[in-house]
Amino acid sequence: YYEIDLVTTRKVPGARLAKGKGEVTYAASPFGISVSEEGSYLVNIDVSMSNVRLDEDKQLVAWVTTPQLDQIKALGTLDENLRVTGQTDFNKFLLVITLEPKSKEPGAMWTGPVVSRGMSRSGLMHTMAGHGPFETEPCASYGYY
Repeated sequence: YYEIDLVTTRKVPGARLAKGKGEVTYAASPFGISVSEEGSYLVNIDVSMSNVRLDEDKQLVAWVTTPQLDQIKALGTLDENLRVTGQTDFNKFLLVITLEPKSKEPGAMWTGPVVSRGMSRSGLMHTMAGHGPFETEPCASYGYY
């Protein structure tokens, strides 16, 4: 249930047939569930990708952003096994995988093309799920009806 299916944009050479997922789990705490300083649940996101061929000077970076794209955080760069783990305290979020130059650390915002994207399950509670920044595709593309 806490798995985010990543949908490829089919626009990035070497990643048109990419498959991926983000597994969401609650962050460990001696009190049951971790919360951020603001009081939001803190969750771990384990991202894994496959069917991707990258140029030597490129890397994949995972990002989380609010549905309005007003807050963006880098989860991290995917390793040689195309995996990365990060945390967020966003209640509803988009998981975005981008292609970035290898020579550059992730900044405040992605600069490369979007390879894949997915939406947290809590995004189902939003009446416009699947729309907004990626409105070129219907909600069914995200698995929501």
